[in-house]
Amino acid sequence: MLQPIKKTFYSATRAMSCATTLSVFLSLALAASVGTTSAMAQDSSSTTPDSQSSSQTQKPIAAPGTVALSRATAAALEPYTGPKYDNRWEVYGGLLYMNGQAGQNTPVRYDMGGGEAMGTYWLTKKLGVAADYRFGAGTTPVISRFYNRVLVMQNIFSGGVQYRGPKDRYAAVDFHALAGGTYGIFNYAVNHYPGGSPVSACPAQQQPGQVGNLGLYCNHMAPYGALGGSIDFNESGKLAIRLQPDLTFEHFGTELREYFSISMGVVYRMGKR
Repeated sequence: MLQPIKKTFYSATRAMSCATTLSVFLSLALAASVGTTSAMAQDSSSTTPDSQSSSQTQKPIAAPGTVALSRATAAALEPYTGPKYDNRWEVYGGLLYMNGQAGQNTPVRYDMGGGEAMGTYWLTKKLGVAADYRFGAGTTPVISRFYNRVLVMQNIFSGGVQYRGPKDRYAAVDFHALAGGTYGIFNYAVNHYPGGSPVSACPAQQQPGQVGNLGLYCNHMAPYGALGGSIDFNESGKLAIRLQPDLTFEHFGTELREYFSISMGVVYRMGKR
């Protein structure tokens, strides 16, 4: 009876040993399989950025919703480098303020508003010749019981030289000296007085029946000069905004007198030297 019990115990022990060995082999196989899958995933993830980087290096890709710039568009968007200052011609037009004195013994100076036009022909990079025209009109006080203020006008013609000073892409400074003549019109109010003026504008034009004069200059041409400069604020290679102050001189009376003028307007450059 002991013999069958031994055989049964031996068979059970052998079955358990085989089952244990099989389970160990299965566990090892499963672990190896999981490790291989993880390694392959890591290799794939590590190589993906490199491949994408290589692809991006070879062919740029625009951001979603945008279009890649062409060479022409990129060139047009490059920073503006400013004017070359190699223009042959330059024209300027602007509004003008200046003052003056309408008679030898008038009590105060008067203000005028008007316009200015100037053209410059550049001989070299620095030196040019200029022609200038200015017109101004304003009212001046007089001592008379018939008038309070009267209209006075000046037409000024001059020419001279212009020198180009410091400059860069943003602005340029020029200097000029002009000489010419100014024609003053002082009798406009007298000529347009309803029914004829009881007084004349100047002593030399006094007519019979008139009781005195306004003490103004008679209409005539007088020597004129201007010394000053300008600063141009560049808007483009050809267009600029100019501010131009001047010290002006005229000789309507018995001595040379100094005044002030300033204008502001637009400069246009054209032609290539």
